[in-house]
Amino acid sequence: MRRFVKSAPALLLLLLAANAFAIPRHLPVPGGVAVLDIPDLDGAAPTATYNGNRVLVTMAGDRCVAVVGLPLSTKPGEKILELTGLKGTRARMTFVVDKKDYETQHLTITNKRMVDPTAEDLVRIGKERKRISAALEKWTEQPAVQTELMRPLAGPQSSPFGLRRFYNKQPRSPHSGMDIAADEGTPIVAAGAGTISETGGYFFNGNTVFIDHGQGLTTMYCHMSEITVEPGQTIQQGDVIGLVGMTGRVTGPHLHWSVTLNDARIDPALFLPAESHATTETP
Repeated sequence: MRRFVKSAPALLLLLLAANAFAIPRHLPVPGGVAVLDIPDLDGAAPTATYNGNRVLVTMAGDRCVAVVGLPLSTKPGEKILELTGLKGTRARMTFVVDKKDYETQHLTITNKRMVDPTAEDLVRIGKERKRISAALEKWTEQPAVQTELMRPLAGPQSSPFGLRRFYNKQPRSPHSGMDIAADEGTPIVAAGAGTISETGGYFFNGNTVFIDHGQGLTTMYCHMSEITVEPGQTIQQGDVIGLVGMTGRVTGPHLHWSVTLNDARIDPALFLPAESHATTETP
């Protein structure tokens, strides 16, 4: 364990250590996570930023680490993490992002508007995009964040993260979450403790819940038949937040579950215990 003079700034590191959670798996690829050991600055855990966005800082045993979400659009190569101490001391760290190729998936959507929205639909989608972005970009300051998540639903993984998707032969954005198949009406639970930051019915996502877990970690749950929580509500890991449905752009009942970290959509499997992920994937 590092030793510090027990000054007020040092209390932050002590508090982080006392509330340390299991950290996600280090996989520095597009759509992955870089877990980087960082030094204390000015006697406390520093502020960390990547591409201008604040980064989650926590303890892993006696190590202070930055947990950096890497967008799917990240190009392989050397990247920079910026650190700032309480008194303004600055430092820079470099790390390398490796290449990763994702598979392609072709889907047939019978509701043509979900592939080619009307002009009126596009106005709605534009308004909803602002609400969704606000929820995913949210930063809530707190000393400890629960970073070991649980699957929000039992069932086979029907579509993994990162797939390059084509709807009715038209290319669309890569799959930014994990799809879990289940019967309509199956309860969905919170993957971790946090606060409900937003709920709503959206054109593509259907009935959706956003949970703010703190320090830029947000989970999103889409296509619900029913939402059972309200914005501002505090929930614990495992609390029911809604029911499986097939609202929005879907081919059948399922949950689309996504994890956002420092405004990057990343692979939810990296936040699950290894045995949880390994035993629930489809072949």
